[in-house]
Amino acid sequence: MTDRRRSARLRILGWILVPAALVLVLSWIVARELLVSQVEARIQQELAGEVSELRVLAADRPPATSSEEAGPRSLLRLYLDRSIPDPNETMFSIVDGMVDARTSDVPPVRLDEDEDLVAALGAVDEVAYGSVDTSAGLVRYVAVPVSNPGQNEAGTLVVAIFADAESADANSVVRTLLLASLGGLGLATAVGWLVAGRVLAPIRQMRDTARDITDTDLTSRIPLTGRGDEFDDLATTFNDMLDRLQGAFSAQRAFVDDAGHELRTPLTIIRGHLEILQAATDPADRIQLMSVISDELGRMARIVHDLQTLTKATQPGFIRRAPVDLADLVDDALRRARALGDRDWQLDARCEGVIEADRDRLTQALVQLAQNATQHTQPGDTVAIGCREEDGGVCFWVRDTGSGIPQADRERVFQRFVRAGGPRAEGAGLGLSIVAAIAHAHGGDVTVADTPGGGATIEIRLPHCGADVEAASATKEAH
Repeated sequence: MTDRRRSARLRILGWILVPAALVLVLSWIVARELLVSQVEARIQQELAGEVSELRVLAADRPPATSSEEAGPRSLLRLYLDRSIPDPNETMFSIVDGMVDARTSDVPPVRLDEDEDLVAALGAVDEVAYGSVDTSAGLVRYVAVPVSNPGQNEAGTLVVAIFADAESADANSVVRTLLLASLGGLGLATAVGWLVAGRVLAPIRQMRDTARDITDTDLTSRIPLTGRGDEFDDLATTFNDMLDRLQGAFSAQRAFVDDAGHELRTPLTIIRGHLEILQAATDPADRIQLMSVISDELGRMARIVHDLQTLTKATQPGFIRRAPVDLADLVDDALRRARALGDRDWQLDARCEGVIEADRDRLTQALVQLAQNATQHTQPGDTVAIGCREEDGGVCFWVRDTGSGIPQADRERVFQRFVRAGGPRAEGAGLGLSIVAAIAHAHGGDVTVADTPGGGATIEIRLPHCGADVEAASATKEAH
């Protein structure tokens, strides 16, 4: 996990740095080429400017008073006297193949002492640009021939610029830009590493939280950053999932514990009676023992069936909605309930209309409430079923005049394997849990209230679920 996390961090850093490095390298190359080309252009421009200045001087100088003043030597000396070389620039003149004069600057290399170069430049017969390698680096020059018709004297003006020295400033800028680029890239690496770590921090927290979760401890949660970003949404979703898992595991453990406790009693009874049955010889005793065993097996079957119903209640498809006539539903539930015991069965109220619901499940819930009322009443006590419309929904109820349900038990009675009502309580304590599951599956709820004069009234409230009660009633009357 650590290696994968690091590789993810490195991949994020790579996606940041690779484009940045490419941009910096390209920028450095372009900047270097621009600076070098600018230096080359400036050198060429300066050399060409010296040629133009010499021509201007030759055209504008005063008329010569002697043949000597009219010769190339005089013109070149005059030009050198008036010229102030720029840094990294030097000038000298060649007359009749020999160096005649030079400017007062101190160049890095004395080109006028290079006999081969002097001989070559003194022989040019037109303006010539060129370069030469020296111990001071590359030198660019221009050689301008000067002559006077009618005279045998010939001269050449040589203007040289030390290109490498001239490029020193540009190279310094390029080096500074390179160092700044490397520094920026290093800073981007550090910032990118930190940012990638911050970006992956919620993922690491999620990993650590998932690692801390065991089959007995589901309490760990991912802390929120409070920024309200996507990571907070991810952490909230993950925490909600853990809440659901914790609830499901808690319910599962409670379910297994309660089911084991409830099934242990009939199993113990069956085992004991089987041991007695093996030793019994009286046919009447054997019949009685078999009857007890059969009853216990039937009770276990009912517990298993009820557990299966509760398990299905959390799965899709537990209810199948269809139009349900409220009056027919209440009449059918009352008709079925009359067979549960000798009670004063009554119909409190009937409402007309249709809702979208599962008729079989609602009938099961009402009959289960009637069964529960039968277990907590005496023969002749009143048990009534009713229905009424309420704002936004429908309320079904089963009312009895029995012992009632204590206030402290009214929340607990809808939990699994919880029985209220003292020694008269029967069953496994799953009936009201099934009723609550059916109500919740329909988007409703179940409540307990006192019956005036004594007893309990259990109400099931359901929303209309989009059904138009009045329209459905009108359709029924029309038929």
